[in-house]
Amino acid sequence: MAITASLVKELRERTGAGMMECKKALVESDGDVDAAIEQMRKSGQAKAAKKAGRIAAEGVIVLSFSEDNTQAAMVEVNCETDFVGKDDNFTSFAKAVAERVLAGGGDDVAALMEQSLHEGEDTTVNQAREALVSKLGENMNVRRFSRFQAANGKLTSYRHGVRIGVVLELEGGDETLGKDLAMHIAATNPVCLSEDQMPQDLLDKEREIVAAQAKESGKPDEIVAKMVDGRMRKFLSENTLLGQAFVKDPDTTVERLLKSKGAAIAQYKRFEVGEGIEKKQENFAEEVMAQAKM
Repeated sequence: MAITASLVKELRERTGAGMMECKKALVESDGDVDAAIEQMRKSGQAKAAKKAGRIAAEGVIVLSFSEDNTQAAMVEVNCETDFVGKDDNFTSFAKAVAERVLAGGGDDVAALMEQSLHEGEDTTVNQAREALVSKLGENMNVRRFSRFQAANGKLTSYRHGVRIGVVLELEGGDETLGKDLAMHIAATNPVCLSEDQMPQDLLDKEREIVAAQAKESGKPDEIVAKMVDGRMRKFLSENTLLGQAFVKDPDTTVERLLKSKGAAIAQYKRFEVGEGIEKKQENFAEEVMAQAKM
């Protein structure tokens, strides 16, 4: 069968792949577009597997809300470079993943990857990811997601660029207060909402550190004990959302602000791109050499 320009064009539009790759696939499938797509997916899987070990610590945080703002989803999708993180194909994929999460696509990332990316279509999230890896030449991952269902409050959010996202449920108050609190959380990254939610292992580790520091002062044990208690109170105030000084008014705490507005935070979550991922350190010359060897 003759491979026409219109066939190549159709395959390019459906896969996003290059012209020569499309033409080759059509020749091998004797002009059968669907068979060519299947073959290219298999090829994409092979390419994606080769890139799977490469560190993907850039990317975007994407938020998606239901029309009535009672449900929300927040997703982190990673790639290797900031350049690809700004690519329209990558950002469109990330947005579609967030919409899939909002619609209920799986309870964890593994289950999500096997769901269809778009309702009513066969292509799964993972197949779409693999095709994008093949097209853009970088490892990509859907790293994590969180769903939110408002109970008694209202959901609000803040996104700082594309790298930090916050969703919170505010009971009482107003939209302005919710936005201000979401921005505060983005800026300060509290460990948890209140003292009773602070992980015990983190408290124990911090107490061990401040106790060792206090003992270095050479003061009597009872003074050392008071120093430790004081530093632990400071640690808790700085790392719990309610105890923190409000960024727009450092003379008041978030807890006092909420009380003055007759409001309360029911839940919140903060995502930041790449947090916790160990990034490979390369200088520019080494990076150029690494690219030249590929």
